[in-house]
Amino acid sequence: MPKHALSVTREDDFAQWYQQVISEADLAEESGVRGCMIIRPWGYGIWERIQRLLDDRIKATGHDNCYFPLFIPLSYFEKEAEHVDGFAKEMAVVTHHRLVMQDGKMVPDPEAKLEEPLVVRPTSETVIGAAFSRWIKSWRDLPVLINQWANVVRWEMRTRMFLRTSEFLWQEGHTAHATEEGAREETMHMLEVYRSFAEDCLAMPVVAGEKSENERFPGADATWSIEAMMQDGKALQAGTSHFLGTTFSEAQNIRFQNDEGQFQLAYTTSWGMSTRMVGGMIMVHGDDDGLRVPPRVAPHQIVIVPMLRDQHEDERVLSYCHELRAQLSQLNAINEPVRVLLDTKPVKAATKRWSWVKKGAPIIVEVGARDVAGGNVSVLRRTSLYKDDGKLASEIMERHDFVDRAATMLEEIQQALYDEARSRLDGSIRRGVETFGELEKFFDEGGKYPGWVEVQWSRPTGAALANVVERLKALKLTIRNVPMDAPAADGNCIFTGDKAVERILVARAY
Repeated sequence: MPKHALSVTREDDFAQWYQQVISEADLAEESGVRGCMIIRPWGYGIWERIQRLLDDRIKATGHDNCYFPLFIPLSYFEKEAEHVDGFAKEMAVVTHHRLVMQDGKMVPDPEAKLEEPLVVRPTSETVIGAAFSRWIKSWRDLPVLINQWANVVRWEMRTRMFLRTSEFLWQEGHTAHATEEGAREETMHMLEVYRSFAEDCLAMPVVAGEKSENERFPGADATWSIEAMMQDGKALQAGTSHFLGTTFSEAQNIRFQNDEGQFQLAYTTSWGMSTRMVGGMIMVHGDDDGLRVPPRVAPHQIVIVPMLRDQHEDERVLSYCHELRAQLSQLNAINEPVRVLLDTKPVKAATKRWSWVKKGAPIIVEVGARDVAGGNVSVLRRTSLYKDDGKLASEIMERHDFVDRAATMLEEIQQALYDEARSRLDGSIRRGVETFGELEKFFDEGGKYPGWVEVQWSRPTGAALANVVERLKALKLTIRNVPMDAPAADGNCIFTGDKAVERILVARAY
């Protein structure tokens, strides 16, 4: 068995393994404020790639980027009772605009109390709705299709880097439409943008579907999500798209004059994806040696590590590596120029190699004096790190052969990560569970990584739904979504015994 780079394995302690990957891969670190993190260059580089690729897709659908303030007047939230109630426990509020020294300590100045408290943005439906009410006067102004990249604050009690932090980065799209049909079409279109982005760019297979009533975004008529399976069998909500109906239009007075001269409320949507995707990528693709980054979102797809020995050959080795980097940089892989880094830090080659293994660089190329003499390179793919005997699977290749094959190798690595995750997802959803007892037994006896269960239900509401939620909560389970591609219901609800109307996924979740 190989000796792995991390001291904690996924099997032994998945939560601790996750934290160690973040640390050893130099992704992020604590900031001194609970729930807030410093995202280091490698971690932020991954987020920048996510931004770039997703932003291109958002703009390709006709949306424009803009920016709204971080501070939102409390009165904006008070106009929409259900929405504010959904976020009330998580809101950070600014009440003063100045500090003074008092008894040797800095304290808010009583004379500098704001006339109206300001909420630090938890989401922007209210402030954007207020803007929409000014922008939209006629049917000719619709649809309005905007997106913003921003940070938001939700004061979390239990935090975990990338997955659940008090401050996080995201994009939030907001649109307004003349008809319900147009808004619903937008909701589903953006859900598909998220699904294809997660699978094509992050190599993260997901299940797209509608959220149950209790899991809807506060104030929404309907919420749709993509759900990804982590290696510990838990679900991660990876992106959401909300049909808001006229709820926020009524609260914010978003009205327009239609082509018949009558005034009516606009239909709105919102949708978002966040830095939580970095955490999902870690838990979907990481192994016991650290992170494995899909090439499409890797800041550096190929890292060249020169093996220097403080000898006269070093100059030839470096010259050879610079030439190799120039050749590789001329290539295109997965529709973009190949991103190549030559790591010349004054550190031992083996130390640099393992640093990049832990960071998850897709391809690591080592070059020493012997390689230069033979016109070769030593290539290590992050998806196939070891041979059957446990030794590193470094492949000696002729330099020109590697250059010819490098783009294809990156495409193969991207596909291999997706195929591995897809196989895990498809093989870890239990179907055919017909009673609540069977559901309980599965999660009690399903082993360390039981996966998800698909069951039939009658879509209860009110007190009946609350009872379902409480029964699941006792087992630390939640309803994830109603898969769009699930077969039609043909049995009875495992919770109520009534005739089922659809199938839902139940899982433990982050």
